Amino acid sequence: MKSKMFFAGLGGQGIMLMGQMVASAAIHEDKETTFLPSYGPEMRGGTANCTVIVSDKPISSPQISESDCVVAMTLPSMLKFEPTLKPGGILLINSSLIHQSAKRTDIDIFEVPASDLAAELGNSRVANMVMLGAFARTTNIVSSAELEKVIRETFGSKGDDLVQLNLKAFNLWNP
Repeated sequence: MKSKMFFAGLGGQGIMLMGQMVASAAIHEDKETTFLPSYGPEMRGGTANCTVIVSDKPISSPQISESDCVVAMTLPSMLKFEPTLKPGGILLINSSLIHQSAKRTDIDIFEVPASDLAAELGNSRVANMVMLGAFARTTNIVSSAELEKVIRETFGSKGDDLVQLNLKAFNLWNP
């Protein structure tokens, strides 16, 4: 088993955090993993994406040109990374911000209103956790239970309220 994925959006949307959390969950599950961040020239509001590979065998390079899954938080991200998907791959799009349909018909597309659902929770910053939960439930690359543990580890030092908010966001969307 080897899964290659892109997480993409704008700086400040928690793109890198999603990738890091998937990689951490993979490590906890005794899988091999890589995480490779890529930033645009701007810090906040510029482009941000990362590649994550999860495998049951050693990984020779963190770079990928073809993916099994793409998580796109913005339209430019979808347009850039949709073509990288292998036939039968999974495309998760933040339908709150992306109002254009994907062009491919040979992939599985999940429209997740991540930003809208996060706003309903009262904190738009947890849109990435809504999308991370959608990723977990549509791909099964790493388990939802392991990702919940990673959420607790990541936000635990910042207080239980923040942990609970992120867990609630993580469990909000189901296909």
